[in-house]
Amino acid sequence: MRRLMLLLVGATLDLASIDAPADPVKPIRVMVPGAAGSPPDALVRIIGEPLAALGRPLIVENRPGGIGTVALGAVAKAAPDGHTLGVIGLTQIVAPSMLPEIPYDFERDFAPVTQLVWTANVLLVRSSSPLTTPADFVALAKARPRQLTYATAGNGTPSHLAAALFMHQAGIEVQHVPFRGIPAGLAALIGEQVDVAFSGVATALPLVQSGKLRALGTAGARRLPALPDLPTIAELGYAGYQLNEWYGLAAPAGTPREIVARLAVEMARVVALPETEARLVQLGLYPAEKTGPDALGALIRTERPRWKEIVREAGIRAN
Repeated sequence: MRRLMLLLVGATLDLASIDAPADPVKPIRVMVPGAAGSPPDALVRIIGEPLAALGRPLIVENRPGGIGTVALGAVAKAAPDGHTLGVIGLTQIVAPSMLPEIPYDFERDFAPVTQLVWTANVLLVRSSSPLTTPADFVALAKARPRQLTYATAGNGTPSHLAAALFMHQAGIEVQHVPFRGIPAGLAALIGEQVDVAFSGVATALPLVQSGKLRALGTAGARRLPALPDLPTIAELGYAGYQLNEWYGLAAPAGTPREIVARLAVEMARVVALPETEARLVQLGLYPAEKTGPDALGALIRTERPRWKEIVREAGIRAN
């Protein structure tokens, strides 16, 4: 408890120093590229609670649409004073490769702040399915080309990207069935309307634990703490396959470097608080190991060309 209080006191002092001179009590608006209850929305609301307790409230503005480009478009147009941030993640990195145009330029219009968390999708089948490994699924798909189906949370979502990348690398043709959110897709999987699904771990975990679904592997580069005995798909014979889902924060370009740096430190500190981390883990979200503007900037520069090539090769489309 004493350690936590010291952290909070330190956070209060540091947060006070990032206030913009024009309005020292102005809250931070965070543009979220998803509806209420979505993973990025839940993430911001969770980290917002300890920040509010320190006198620095976050105001969540849900701006779904355009594969996340609506929210980031609003950030790009905001005043660069440290009072407007936007959630950025894998979906937003891929969007420029899937849409004819977007209302901003990554290099010109944003200042990376920090990565907050990482997570990954899992490959799922019904518990009654005879499939027990990704290789079983691949073999069946090759024996029945274009006859099997897979559910995702919708076009351009991480579950769609994870699935499309796997199908492409495995050399199989499986019909995509997008849903409005993965809960509907998993209900269809349980109801035998689709054959497999890719899903975020938080939504999948209760169904796996209850025995309704079986997880065949995780799409990430490492095993998920929530399912430590579940191998990665790469471990199971598909070397090179990985899709790491992540979320971070970006500010408008021109935001003073000292403000960006202090925001990065405080956001990372709040995510690392035991109470915050415990709540995030329940959602299948895990604190990022590398934080800060430089780390997030490097991640974005690495991911953008990689996914541009993947989208082109795999023929992934927004609609």
